[in-house]
Amino acid sequence: MRPKRLLSLCLAGMLALSASACVNQHPEQTADDGSDQVRIVATSPAAVDICDKLELDLVGVCSSTLSTIPERYQDVTTVGTAMSPDLEILKSLNPDYVISPNSLQSDLQPKYASIEVNSLFLNLRSVEGMYASIEGLGEKFDREEQAQALVEEYQQFIEEYRSQNEGKESPTVLVLMGLPGSYIVATESSYVGNLVKLAGGVNVYGDGDGQEFLTANTEDMKTKEPDIILRAAHALPEDVVEMFQDEFETNDIWKHFEAVQEGRVYDLPYDLFGMSAKFNYPDALEELQPLLYGEGIKQNP
Repeated sequence: MRPKRLLSLCLAGMLALSASACVNQHPEQTADDGSDQVRIVATSPAAVDICDKLELDLVGVCSSTLSTIPERYQDVTTVGTAMSPDLEILKSLNPDYVISPNSLQSDLQPKYASIEVNSLFLNLRSVEGMYASIEGLGEKFDREEQAQALVEEYQQFIEEYRSQNEGKESPTVLVLMGLPGSYIVATESSYVGNLVKLAGGVNVYGDGDGQEFLTANTEDMKTKEPDIILRAAHALPEDVVEMFQDEFETNDIWKHFEAVQEGRVYDLPYDLFGMSAKFNYPDALEELQPLLYGEGIKQNP
């Protein structure tokens, strides 16, 4: 187990990067950030949850059929989905800041610029990045106390979680991210890959040189010979599970993987292993624990 001081220093290093994790994309336009009168819109469920934990009022939130919006925002105007917010509604709310995940920054930033609103993009590709972003928001909107409480909660949990795997051999893991009809490899740079790393697994494709996902053929995957294969869904989880089952049954190469032969292939629940870091990461890590360390229930590939 890593000493508590080392863990604190590592997290402090991550939090020092919060300026890049949570960036005002239009600094020439400013607002009284410390005031409760700042008008903020959060366009993804994860961003909304963070604002709720920081006790920030919002004038606009995303709509979602898969996530529950916190009660404090039940009567707040909805602005569309995370991937496609309604720019006309956004503009009408006259926000000081729009908060979104940085995984969508390349698509959303030009759109926000076109309606001349400030934008903040949160690093939700990892648990550590999420807390760095929380720290940045806490400083920006006078919520340092709430942010610090969340950071300390994370530190305590991750230290206790890691202690249970002290001395255990780290399994090698292939993580597949599925979409209906296709799939790609998830690296350590993706949120699902980050969870596997926190749980002690070694991703056979590493961090992908900073890329969240890679395209690789099954022959190349076979050369990695992972101890465990994890399958996650980008969207439409029921369809993706069916797609993976068909792929593993009809593509002859899979039967040659030791992980398949020994029943170490697991489908991850969509609500815990999505595209963005969320506060249910402890549940996700507890879900991974028996799968990575030999206590998982065998599944038919």
